[in-house]
Amino acid sequence: MEHFESKLGIDPKKVEKARQLARDIALDVTNFVQKYSTVSVERTICRFFGIDGINDEGVPLPNVVVDHLKEKGALENGAALYIGNAVLETGMTPQEIAEAVASDKLDLTKLPMHSVDDIKGVVDELADKAIGIIDEKKAERQRMLEELGDPPQPYIYVIVATGNIYEDVVQAQAAVRQGADIIAVIRSTAQSLLDYVPYGATTEGFGGTYATQENFRIMRKALDEVAKEVRRYVRQTNYSSGLCMPEIAALGALERLDVMLNDALYGILFRDINMIRTMVDQYFSRIILGYAGIIINTGEDNYLTTADAYEQGYTVISSQLINEQLALLAGIPEEQMGLGHAFEMDPSLENGFLYELAQAQLSRELFPKAPLKYMPPTRFMTGNIFRGLVQDAMFNVVGIWTKQGIQLLGMMTEAIHTPFLSDRYVAIDTAKYIFNNMRNIGDEVIFKPGGIIQRRAQQVLDQAIELLEKMREDGLFKSLEKGVFANTKRPINGGKGLDGVFEKGKHYYNPFIEKMLKDKKD
Repeated sequence: MEHFESKLGIDPKKVEKARQLARDIALDVTNFVQKYSTVSVERTICRFFGIDGINDEGVPLPNVVVDHLKEKGALENGAALYIGNAVLETGMTPQEIAEAVASDKLDLTKLPMHSVDDIKGVVDELADKAIGIIDEKKAERQRMLEELGDPPQPYIYVIVATGNIYEDVVQAQAAVRQGADIIAVIRSTAQSLLDYVPYGATTEGFGGTYATQENFRIMRKALDEVAKEVRRYVRQTNYSSGLCMPEIAALGALERLDVMLNDALYGILFRDINMIRTMVDQYFSRIILGYAGIIINTGEDNYLTTADAYEQGYTVISSQLINEQLALLAGIPEEQMGLGHAFEMDPSLENGFLYELAQAQLSRELFPKAPLKYMPPTRFMTGNIFRGLVQDAMFNVVGIWTKQGIQLLGMMTEAIHTPFLSDRYVAIDTAKYIFNNMRNIGDEVIFKPGGIIQRRAQQVLDQAIELLEKMREDGLFKSLEKGVFANTKRPINGGKGLDGVFEKGKHYYNPFIEKMLKDKKD
């Protein structure tokens, strides 16, 4: 490793060892998932080909096409092949083909099949068109960043969650004017478990709006408007997780989102989604997000809402290392890895702040280029808003001290109700005050050799290596069955969505994997 200078007295050989173990685990998973595809991967291809809209019963057309192929027992060769063949045979566009399938006027499996090479030629053209749109969106982001400027890290990240996208817009613009750099639009409760992407704008969501293309578009336009007003680029976040992980990633890429929550382990542990389904879906979704220049956020912070932060801190580090390697294998550069962790020590723990500082500094040293995403205290927030404000302030101190990339601000009323605009104002104002006043504290202060902070960080890394060694032996799937993360056990053949997984057939073709990864390798 080049110039590894550790403030924590971490041995670079141990860091190398931890990375190698994580790489072995990730390679094992990636080699396994490449043999499979899923209904959500195939629907993603349909969306990239321009298939959009719903049928008379409100079923999204990508679902209609993929379900049609599945019912005909033809899915193993993938949707791209049949759509490409239908374009050749009928001269229709993919959208017209989907509409014909929806009205029972067309059976994709009954058309005369053209040669695989001819079909691939059509498919590649369709794929290049979609990739061209993503390239334009990337160029647009770059232009806006150059024109408006990129705020300093840690980016101030806040959430809007009214359930009405138009109300979310009002709140999001207000938050940006108050100083927010990233706006996350919270998703309607349990969208993770829907095996389709809802269509259109949401005005009556529960706890949030649906992740839909139209909602992405509405918020993107609103954030671009306010960005020009405040003269700094504003990033938009949504959730590419659950049973439609790659589809939502594709919609985010097409609508220029900047950050997406994307972590299969979260879906397995906290939403009971089948592990094979979600790892296959994650691989394709990360290829898309990597190509689109979208930062991924991983969900390690959630482990500490179910397990103790002091006892289980090492599971966060192990998971971050595995997530890093899975992301690299999908073509995501380190600069787009918002690896997650959280300020969740029990406030009654003596020296808890020092342990937090050790954990956050360890994450920073292990992933020097990553815009780490640091989550505020939630588990130990109470109805005492004054103590809550102090807990959030201490979290912000650690954030600036250890140079976190993305700071999701805590709100003092978090444990009582959905925070008011005024609570958000106080949170942003306090964070800006702390970030400005302590901007360079991390460069000025060194840790006592062999002291509490150094010892804690070294202990956590040692425990993480020990866990990774066990996981390499068992493989990721068996380790999840044993409950290594968040004290939660999941069976390999259990959970939701397994019936949507299939083994790729002889002529299976997904043009996007090769094209998007090729760009990374060139």
